[in-house]
Amino acid sequence: MTITEDVTHYTPEAYLVRERTAEARSEYRDGDIHAMEGASRAHNLIAGNTFAQLHSALRSRPCETYMNDMRVKVAKSRLYTYPDVVVVCGEPRFENSSGDVLLNPTVIVEVLSPSTEGYDRGDKFFHYRRLSSLQEYVLIAQESQRVEHYARHGDQWLLTEFSQSDHIVDFPILNCGIPLSEIYARVEFPDEEATQSG
Repeated sequence: MTITEDVTHYTPEAYLVRERTAEARSEYRDGDIHAMEGASRAHNLIAGNTFAQLHSALRSRPCETYMNDMRVKVAKSRLYTYPDVVVVCGEPRFENSSGDVLLNPTVIVEVLSPSTEGYDRGDKFFHYRRLSSLQEYVLIAQESQRVEHYARHGDQWLLTEFSQSDHIVDFPILNCGIPLSEIYARVEFPDEEATQSG
């Protein structure tokens, strides 16, 4: 998903007023607004598959699963962003009565795009780590079958990687797992020859 920048400087309040009536979503970073462009078919399939699996696994538990349109605020970074999938367990806390800005995510999932992969791995992960509620951060590749799972252990984040179809991506804090084959259901990858020549 590509992000482009609006050079105007906004307050958080002005951003939210604008965002609630906007036709397209934008991310807010400390006064700057970055428009988010549309995602690929693979991106949408992966995000949808992951949401569906988590939603089904958590339906009878005190957790809520959201996809794409739930804003998350990182107050310490003055960041408002839209994770591809977000889970909150326990009572969700929102910034206001609109209920569209979540403050206490438990798990965040981002599907990597070529234009945002560096940001998702770097600055965005730095900001997300400032959320005391966040316990797991998951990055899912769309150009190949690969999932990176980061779990909070005290002051450290431990990485587990998954790349085989029979792997189960474990979410310890949620006490559930998703087969990698389900995350990538109906997703088509270029063959190795096309990838090497491209």
